[in-house]
Amino acid sequence: MTEQDQKSPFDDFKELLMLLPNGSEEAVEAVQARDAQLTKPAGSLGELEKMVEWLARWQEKKSPTLDNPMVAIFAGNHGVVNQGVSAFPPEVTQQMVANFTNGGAAISQICAKHEINLRVFELALEMPTGDFTQTAAMDDRTCAATIAYGMEAIAGKPDLLCIGEMGIGNTTPAAAIYAALFGGTGEDWVGRGSGVDDAGVKRKADAVNRGLELHQDDLDTPLKILARLGGREIAAMAGAIIAARHNKLPVIVDGFVATSAAAVLHAANPMSLDHCIFAHQSAEAAHSDVLSKMGKKPLFDFGMRLGEGSGAALAASMVQTALHLHKNMATFEEAAVAGKQSTH
Repeated sequence: MTEQDQKSPFDDFKELLMLLPNGSEEAVEAVQARDAQLTKPAGSLGELEKMVEWLARWQEKKSPTLDNPMVAIFAGNHGVVNQGVSAFPPEVTQQMVANFTNGGAAISQICAKHEINLRVFELALEMPTGDFTQTAAMDDRTCAATIAYGMEAIAGKPDLLCIGEMGIGNTTPAAAIYAALFGGTGEDWVGRGSGVDDAGVKRKADAVNRGLELHQDDLDTPLKILARLGGREIAAMAGAIIAARHNKLPVIVDGFVATSAAAVLHAANPMSLDHCIFAHQSAEAAHSDVLSKMGKKPLFDFGMRLGEGSGAALAASMVQTALHLHKNMATFEEAAVAGKQSTH
């Protein structure tokens, strides 16, 4: 067997996940220095101040920008839908992609309101992944190619990336990934998703459990878990996160399904998500468990479970506000306002 034959399709990604660039502490210090001069008590804007520091660190800019923020929605279909795990038929994925493009979806309107670029990436919607209760969702080569495709999503050089997804049935693959990464059964990780009834929740849990059993001997690395149980949109989101890190691009992760892509990378290297913030805690109950296990704190909890990058885009609007304040508030000197008195 040649060396090429022995090489795994995932080897390049494993290397990228180990050779991670860090952000700029110097840029953070520059932001903090300006922040200290603004007409407010130090730290009084809380998380808004930290958002600007985060932008500066990962853009490596002393004066960070939001000239080209982007929401990237990755859309894929899933063979496991055949197990009755969704309240909607799979053709809705394609229909919603058209709705995104035509401006009719929630994410379309959020992006229009806040002048955020919206890009939609379709991932072979006519070819659902394998039903993971019966076969692998993807073979290693297909999964690796899809990760690589996701890396190309940043070709337009955004200065902030929000990742979201669309895929009927995809809360089931996400739950299966969590079960494989963190332990437990389908019952621990599934929720109502798009609105299934109690019988639907039971079918979801059963599908996850059967998938875990079928692939139990082949779930020994995070990227193999992604291939056996995941979806194309989840693999592509993982690729986008990797590419963003290597291109000095901060990332906002959306909800339950988008977090499953991040969780795969975190399992490979916990530092791989240092450039990411997590927008919100999904109404899917297990999402809070995932975030807790990764040591991540969501920005807000609005009881949302829409997907399609909606929570990430709302978080981006908060980051826009934070940066606007940082750049446009007056300093104490400009406003002729007395600074904090010395205690000496």
